Amino acid sequence: MNLKKVQNVMIKGTKDGLTLHLDDSCSYHELMKELDDKLSASLRSQDDRPLITVKVKVGNRYLSEDQKEEIRSLIRQKKNLVVETIESNVITVDEAEKIKGKSEIVTVSRIIRSGQVLEVDGDLLLIGDVNPGATVMAGGNIFIMGSLRGIAHAGFRGDETAVIVASHMNPSQLRISQYINRAPEHVKDDVGREMECAYIDDNNQIIVDRLQVLMRLRPNLTRFEGGR
Repeated sequence: MNLKKVQNVMIKGTKDGLTLHLDDSCSYHELMKELDDKLSASLRSQDDRPLITVKVKVGNRYLSEDQKEEIRSLIRQKKNLVVETIESNVITVDEAEKIKGKSEIVTVSRIIRSGQVLEVDGDLLLIGDVNPGATVMAGGNIFIMGSLRGIAHAGFRGDETAVIVASHMNPSQLRISQYINRAPEHVKDDVGREMECAYIDDNNQIIVDRLQVLMRLRPNLTRFEGGR
């Protein structure tokens, strides 16, 4: 009885290019050999084709950076192919810890004084003031339960959706991603003021507004409600 050979490489054409589905149970050596054979056979008569982008999906197989580069190199050898992404369901413990750090809220209860810099990977919840000459930085959002009189830099890794919230918003400078908002000419009186927020608008300007606008502008912030 003839057994049907299992395909370790499946090539699917899409409107955006090619998607390569690579089996995650065979050996890496088998996978690379079949990938080379199938790409060579399927593209042999298409030397004049335009540039084609390729998405590679490897399922539950972990690939080292060297192996990813080897796959990219193999695909680049075929004319007019360029790898757009290599997607795996598996990451290392270190990578998982980094993702966790970027998504968690770090709570700090103290005053950040002149000359001090407080930096966190994820969101920052500061229970205290940021004095003039002090700086707070977060990879995500910044929430200050106190007065902001120094510098606040949210989304410092490039997150333009990050926001800055303060009970009293009197900053010397606001930064979100690469955008900067200088200090206002007139210092506000902290007494009796509502909490305010800063965000990037559609014109790439940092806007300071009432806290209530965040419910409309950043609905994902409701994740802080504990999943309800």
